[in-house]
Amino acid sequence: MVNITINGRKTSVQEGTTILNAAKTVGVEIPHLCYWEDLNEIGACRICVVELEGKDKLVSSCNTEVEEGMVILTNSPKVRQSRKINVQLLLSEHDCQCATCARSGNCMLQTIARDLGVVTSVYQNNCDDYKWDTSFPLIRNASKCITCMRCVQVCEKIQTMNVWEKVGSSFRTSVGVTDGVKIDKATCTLCGQCITHCPVGALTERNDTEQVLDALADPEIITMVQFAPAVRVAWGEKVGMSRVEQTTGKLVAALKQIGFDYVFDTVYSADMTIMEEGSELIQRLGEKEEHNWPMFTSCCPGWLRFVQLEYPEFIPNLSTAKSPQQMFGAISKTYIAEKMGVDPAKIVSVSIMPCTAKKYECDVDVLDDSGYRDVDVVLTTRELDQLISIDGIKAAQLPEAPFDSFFGEGTGAGVIFGATGGVMEAALRSAYFLITGENPPVNAFKNVRGMDGWKEATFTVAGIQLRVAITNGLGNARKLLNAIKAGGVAYDFVEVMACPGGCAGGGGQPIHDGTEMAALRGKELYNIDNTLDIRFSHENPTVIMSYQEFFGEPNSEKAHHLLHTDVHQWEL
Repeated sequence: MVNITINGRKTSVQEGTTILNAAKTVGVEIPHLCYWEDLNEIGACRICVVELEGKDKLVSSCNTEVEEGMVILTNSPKVRQSRKINVQLLLSEHDCQCATCARSGNCMLQTIARDLGVVTSVYQNNCDDYKWDTSFPLIRNASKCITCMRCVQVCEKIQTMNVWEKVGSSFRTSVGVTDGVKIDKATCTLCGQCITHCPVGALTERNDTEQVLDALADPEIITMVQFAPAVRVAWGEKVGMSRVEQTTGKLVAALKQIGFDYVFDTVYSADMTIMEEGSELIQRLGEKEEHNWPMFTSCCPGWLRFVQLEYPEFIPNLSTAKSPQQMFGAISKTYIAEKMGVDPAKIVSVSIMPCTAKKYECDVDVLDDSGYRDVDVVLTTRELDQLISIDGIKAAQLPEAPFDSFFGEGTGAGVIFGATGGVMEAALRSAYFLITGENPPVNAFKNVRGMDGWKEATFTVAGIQLRVAITNGLGNARKLLNAIKAGGVAYDFVEVMACPGGCAGGGGQPIHDGTEMAALRGKELYNIDNTLDIRFSHENPTVIMSYQEFFGEPNSEKAHHLLHTDVHQWEL
């Protein structure tokens, strides 16, 4: 233990503790901008500087460790003046049109400037001009970049894609796409982790809310909206709701109040995905010599882009099952339209997802198998919150509302799709039934749960040994694929999610600066699973009805036409 004094208060902390974390032990929060624990501890912004007794120079608290007898002042006149000057310098190279910024009200630079009392511009503004393809799902505004390097670090260290790099020198230092290529030519998987780790509005998703508002305003258009499992445990975070308040029923009510004609649940099509993917796995196991192993899940478009860009030799290993989003889109313009007696040409199918790569996925032409555009618009959870705010909806005060008939029915297995390991567990629950004709104990496969970046397990079902692996985050996926290529590991079935923690930590989820939320949200998804009466995808009444009335059986010719795809044909 090291004895120190912080703002006159004596305390003891573990050797190796940074001043920033030591201050927290006595209730002192030191402002910081570029810092993200275990990711970006480079002291670049100089906002977290503190004064040490007996030292002339201020030091950055995020990467300076405590020493015995250290006397620390976190808010002395010298510190306040330095912070204020540093913020004013940052603002001189920043587009300060906060009222039109996507991060207004949730921007660390804005918050720190306000807290320091920065109300006037001291230095001439010299922010960068920028050119960007605004049709691309990920948008970068160079005039807002503060060169904190978080996007560079998360893309390099966690996702191992190296899309971003530091460019320029001296006061013209900024961040750009690696090697100066255009973003649509870069190896970007559209995972969106750079967006959720940016402290300002320099990185955002393409905003598609106007398309949705136009559709809602057109009396000739029938609007159908689906929302993903992980959305239900995050949508209320930025609209003033507690975790207990943000129920699925209130979200349905909010979407109805916004004006959607039909509100459905992507959990239904997650259950459909399990039936198709699980049946495909069993079929491949019966024809083992004819297929490449392991079989990989195909729900995550960020992962699919990663395979295409980095490991195309594994494309044949991918399940051909579409993602739940695209399955629902195809079903909405065919079976649902037929069952509800509406003209599919008049349907605008909207998807609300925790993911930025889903915006890319809905634009892939070869996925449109219904004869129409299967999914017309994808909004992130953040854009959903924007729609709620636009309409002035007090979501916490809304009464609970049910999904529209049939296609709002989902199971616990479909709900846990949003957590890392959830797709695997849901698939194994139903694969067991498809092989044996009996349900397993509902928690028989809980070993696949957890936030570890690479998990593996072995299960025996009716004498068939299944070796499975689960990975989340593209850096972990890269390690796993390299191990498979080297012959170091062998599996039958592998789940991969591009974002750390799975969809719960997706690039389209609400942003809490400096905090990873995936573990908390994932835990809530498993809690929901525990409360539901039906926890097996094959027991979903609407899934059963869908096969009886429309598809016949999993992997039928009609199911293959509408619910499966060939990733070889996807354009990047």
